[in-house]
Amino acid sequence: MLLVDGKFVSGAGLLVDEGGRVLGESRETDDTAQVVALPGKAMLPGLVNAHSHTFQRLIRGRSETRVLNGGNFWSWRDAMYAAAAPLTPDDVFDVARMAFLEMALTGITTVGEFHYVHRKPDGGAYPNGNELALKVIAAAASVGLRIALLRVAYFRAGFDLAADPGQVRFIEPLDEFLQNCELLRAGLAGGAAWMGVAPHSVRAVPLPELRQISAWAHERGLPLHLHASEQRAELAACTAEYGATPVALLARNEILSPEMTLVHAVHVSDGELDAIAAAGATICACPTTERNLGDGIVRARDAADRGIRFAFGTDSETQIDLLEDARELEYHPRLQTERRLLLDQIEGRELASRLFAYASRGGAESLQAESGALAPGEWADFFTVDLHDPAIAGVAPEHLLAAIVFTLSRAAIRDVAARGEWVIREGAHPRQKDIVRRYEELAKRVWAKH
Repeated sequence: MLLVDGKFVSGAGLLVDEGGRVLGESRETDDTAQVVALPGKAMLPGLVNAHSHTFQRLIRGRSETRVLNGGNFWSWRDAMYAAAAPLTPDDVFDVARMAFLEMALTGITTVGEFHYVHRKPDGGAYPNGNELALKVIAAAASVGLRIALLRVAYFRAGFDLAADPGQVRFIEPLDEFLQNCELLRAGLAGGAAWMGVAPHSVRAVPLPELRQISAWAHERGLPLHLHASEQRAELAACTAEYGATPVALLARNEILSPEMTLVHAVHVSDGELDAIAAAGATICACPTTERNLGDGIVRARDAADRGIRFAFGTDSETQIDLLEDARELEYHPRLQTERRLLLDQIEGRELASRLFAYASRGGAESLQAESGALAPGEWADFFTVDLHDPAIAGVAPEHLLAAIVFTLSRAAIRDVAARGEWVIREGAHPRQKDIVRRYEELAKRVWAKH
């Protein structure tokens, strides 16, 4: 079965040209076509992960005790800094490859890497300022994913805060940042990797620099991503510095735009939601991370009522499963309101179709990726699920998408392709053993003294 326009069609096939682009959907083949049979499976557009920090995969399981990490987001950062501190360029490649492998196994075909580890462990610059960014891009290529490298600007610890030693690998001067962005952009023209720009946050990028970076990205038509309103302390600091909360500050300075994706946007007012909607900006929700860090709950219904676009991100890599993020966007507000089906039938759109579109097309739009739908002219990015898997066996076609969105386990995902090339076949990657082995060696070495 093939998912077409939100509905499953039985007996249909996907026509793909030699360059890896979709020609269309058909029930017939000719003698010149190579036929790949996928019996007992359903095919869906590939998922798009709009927000990832691959190196944070290293702290999985290490931040779940107050003994090591305290009890809030701000103390959690110490574990994150400890993971980033010793990494060599090859280490950055290995941890990224591990995270990308796990993404591929869950049906993700495209990722936006919010990359901010730029410098040497002592804070010095590499001869090539994009050394580590290129390692992440190479890791994505090794696994077979398409990647938008969202190069992060990071200039300070925060308003009225002293420099934090844990951030020395993140910070580079504005002129150096823009020069490295230009070089990276030129080197990635075309292909399976491209660049976006990501001022880390209002906390880390003062307003004058934020204006300049946003204008630079806008002039070049690049995706523009920014952490915003994730924690209440962030709102308080922004208000102390500028007299406005983060999204209100962006709106007041005309920085919001259709190219902008606000990551998290948890603590936003009605007026800020109105401003996001008016600008045509996207919210990238990361519910599995937001619940892990205690950030709060995205105002999904209020945003959807305003027509605001959504994407999803795996963020801290606590759990890599975009379908889990999709269901939690609906489930978390259910716990708040004690009501069900909050995002269903907004403008007549069914809930499962809406959530799956956020996880696929929404992410693609956020990253300016030609992906997210199996439509003619787009890349053949897709994944298959086993229709006989216990999680969805026996579900009628008209209810299958809802079953996939709300009950599917990762084990049911069997095949993944990006740009028409197989990445996963029957639940495994051809480089999987080597990727896992090298990651295990890295993790053991990084935490040997902790």
